[in-house]
Amino acid sequence: METFNHNLNTLLESWIGPRDQRVRGLPLLDNYPPTIALTVIYLLIVWLGPKYMKDRQPYSCRGLLVLYNLGLTLLSFYMFYELVTTVWHGGYNFYCQNTHSIPEVDNKVINVLWWYYFSKLIEFMDTVFFILRKNNYQLTFLHIYHHASMFNIWWFVMNWIPCGHSYFGASLNSFVHVVMYSYYGLSAIPALRPYLWWKRYITQLQLIQFFLTMSQTMCAVIWPCGFPIGWLYFQISYMVTFIVLFSNFYIQTYKKQRSLKKDHQKGSALSTNGHANGTPPMEHDAHKKLRVD
Repeated sequence: METFNHNLNTLLESWIGPRDQRVRGLPLLDNYPPTIALTVIYLLIVWLGPKYMKDRQPYSCRGLLVLYNLGLTLLSFYMFYELVTTVWHGGYNFYCQNTHSIPEVDNKVINVLWWYYFSKLIEFMDTVFFILRKNNYQLTFLHIYHHASMFNIWWFVMNWIPCGHSYFGASLNSFVHVVMYSYYGLSAIPALRPYLWWKRYITQLQLIQFFLTMSQTMCAVIWPCGFPIGWLYFQISYMVTFIVLFSNFYIQTYKKQRSLKKDHQKGSALSTNGHANGTPPMEHDAHKKLRVD
């Protein structure tokens, strides 16, 4: 195994260039196989989980959902606050920042971004909860692509560009996750649902995040500072995939919502008594909207 890891690391460095030695020793970063193995396990759960749950009753998971989502809310807030304050006081350049500036600033950004990488592993639990609750309609290509790709991409980011210009997308995403996970944590408590007003804005906020990240990445292309240009082009391409997929999700979700609203106004119903499982039709549809994170 040690020989395999050495050969793989040598191969990756021959393709991408020398790795950043400042991340040596951080958990999961020295070798790629653990990250890809965890991703394969995740994909197996996506495939086998619904088959396992097919003839079983869904689990509520309400208490776990509250703790899980609020825990991720706190972690996301910590990462957002630490990144913003560190780069602000550290004098990072907004338009382009190389991976070697003030050592203490770079090291602090690296440590926070490791938590960001690790949070992508924790977020695999989003999918596990969908499966346990038999919300299989939420296991979309967008959801699985997002979770599986982010965890792997950030392994490479941490090994080659673990600070500098890499901070911006992680900062924005952490802020969006504060908004998103706070909503899902609180919505697991039925008494609070009527007071939660910001779900409709989450996807809009995500799209704004992708456009801002892509725009800020383009700044580093226009005004280069030594940050590897190949990574910038990859970041722009990756953001384009998210913009396309999330835009399609947004259009389909709210187009369907408008259609259901019109049907409801015309007096149509989801069932013969106008309710679905004791839930008013419009409320039932609102709860079934896909979660995209």
